[in-house]
Amino acid sequence: MPNQNTKMMQRDLEVIWHPCTQMKDHETLPLVPIKSGKGIYLYDFDGNRYIDAVSSWWVNLFGHANASINTKIVAQLETLEHVLLAGFTHEPAIELAHKLVSITPVDLTKVFYVDNGSSAVEAALKMSYHYHLNQGKCKPVFLSLTNSYHGETIGALSVGDVKLYKETYEALLIANRQVPVPKDQSIEAAQTALQALQEVLSEKADEIAAFILEPLIQGAGGMHMYHPAYLEGARALTLQYGVHLIADEIMTGFGRTGKMFACEYAGISPDFMTLSKGITGGYLPLSVVMTTLDIYNAFYCDYNDHKAFLHSHSYTGNPLACAAALATLEIFEQHDVLGENMQKSHYIKEKLEQFTTLAHVKEVRQQGMVAAVELQGFEASERIGLKVYEYALSQGVLLRPLGAVIYFMPPYIITYEEIDKMIEVAYKGIVSLGPNL
Repeated sequence: MPNQNTKMMQRDLEVIWHPCTQMKDHETLPLVPIKSGKGIYLYDFDGNRYIDAVSSWWVNLFGHANASINTKIVAQLETLEHVLLAGFTHEPAIELAHKLVSITPVDLTKVFYVDNGSSAVEAALKMSYHYHLNQGKCKPVFLSLTNSYHGETIGALSVGDVKLYKETYEALLIANRQVPVPKDQSIEAAQTALQALQEVLSEKADEIAAFILEPLIQGAGGMHMYHPAYLEGARALTLQYGVHLIADEIMTGFGRTGKMFACEYAGISPDFMTLSKGITGGYLPLSVVMTTLDIYNAFYCDYNDHKAFLHSHSYTGNPLACAAALATLEIFEQHDVLGENMQKSHYIKEKLEQFTTLAHVKEVRQQGMVAAVELQGFEASERIGLKVYEYALSQGVLLRPLGAVIYFMPPYIITYEEIDKMIEVAYKGIVSLGPNL
């Protein structure tokens, strides 16, 4: 008789096409059906549990089935589950917007609600282009960093640098130009990359609407990290050349890097900031575009002037999602989350030292509650990351490597004992690959 996991897997594969997945893999690689979650653990239908070391694709901040977030969502459910945000409003959306304005960089005073990260990027790109158009300028090109990722809708793909996506969908993409990302976390690398940025802006600023980047950490780009000096320099250059700066804090926002927002390390205020993922504590889809009064005013006009921003989603500003976000921000207000994270990140850094002794480890890097171990010495066809993933699952830890990069991004409530297990399992998984890759 098949066990419960097998039954659920079979029913799933009859009908579901999974994201970011080659479905043929599941002929040999079992799906893991999850029945429930509590704290940092996920439980399958056969009673096995797994440390969620990747926060379920980087969204979960305070654990699964968090009691305080649950309570706020249930209370909102009894009052209002949804209403359109065109011509109407509601208290959770209003309160959340005010809170976001109070905690984001000083110039960001307007909140535009969307419902997922890619859509937030799309809205920011459109806002930037449309702003310039309302000023009588046509600037159809966007600038981004090499090795970047901003989502998988057409505009977001256009400003990313994922080779497979760009080769497949090239004919559909909007105009984009890229500049080199700093090669590492040194200030020298930041300065070299800024020189390349200045060269492009000095030549092409008249046609570039905005420069979009992931502050400090390129998530899907193998958790590549760089120095805050690049952010400071990029802000100065974009202001100098009249190009908008879009800070994509969808992954880095809400404490992941050690501060509430990665832009704080450079003390900058961008023209746009996109937020999602951790905003609801990992509960419900929600995203926002934060922007400035100057940009907002460029669209403020009489109806017949045709300058209004054209973008909408049915579930924009959903009350349940806003309630989850308010509950998440309340946890930050009531507890020293960032201080506790700093202590845990120092502990993780100490634990990572053991990886540096392994011959097939190329680099170990960390920024706040994000850490990565990059492997070397193997062919892509060997799918080393997948082997580490399978080993970790067998030991009760959910890791989801990015190619040759094994990374850790756990919920903030992880204990020191659970950090020990997470790191130990990853270490043994890498060692199990053998010395000769």
